[in-house]
Amino acid sequence: MNLVTRCPSCGTAFRVQRDQLAAHFGTVRCGKCGSAFNGVAALVEEGAERLALEPSPQLGLFDPSRRQPPAQIALEPGPAPEFLTERVPRRLGWLWALFSLVAAAGLAAQAYRFRAELIMAVPELRPAFEAMCQRFGCAVPLPENLALMSILSSDMHQDPEREGIVVFNALLRNSARFVQPYPVLQLTLTYDGKPVARRLLRPADYMMAPGAARHVAQGIAAGGEESLRIHLDSRVVRANGYRACLYPRQCIEANE
Repeated sequence: MNLVTRCPSCGTAFRVQRDQLAAHFGTVRCGKCGSAFNGVAALVEEGAERLALEPSPQLGLFDPSRRQPPAQIALEPGPAPEFLTERVPRRLGWLWALFSLVAAAGLAAQAYRFRAELIMAVPELRPAFEAMCQRFGCAVPLPENLALMSILSSDMHQDPEREGIVVFNALLRNSARFVQPYPVLQLTLTYDGKPVARRLLRPADYMMAPGAARHVAQGIAAGGEESLRIHLDSRVVRANGYRACLYPRQCIEANE
């Protein structure tokens, strides 16, 4: 006896045999839409209504050619799902940008303020600071460490050509690994070891040769030596000795 079962998904009716239903505990697969369903529960009476009968639904369990091809979904561009989108409040973003700008400006100001010290620690930074100051109209001072500057030798004698004029000679040495400015000298004239006159000699006072101003601006090269000569009028004081130092360091004493 032929039985008829109807697919609950697509409504297609099939003739089935009792042994077909018993083989899989009543489970069959629709040969048209591929849906699995209980064939016993879906039995209908043949003739109760006009049925469009199809081949046995069991074929759909074993014949891949009768299975419905899987549906394909076309993905179209669109906004990412909300849970995948990291939202940063606009106000917070502006605050972070402002803080970053302020921090960068503060760092640049500190670097400019301590540019001489930075160059002292890393001499290779000087070209970068000079390029920056050339653009913004600032100056890059030479770093100074008097502990690395010294007077190697000095002497004072009467000028043989001019009466009452004494000549002071000194040899300066820059032991640093960076260029240093010409130092300020303190020269003290003494008589029997007691000071009778004192004068601060700035680079403009002892570097007076033509073109010396440019030479002074360039400073004393790293590891370099520079000699200087100063003429002094000794007719106003009576002196037989002197002390010379790099101001304000302790003086080097030398008596004739």
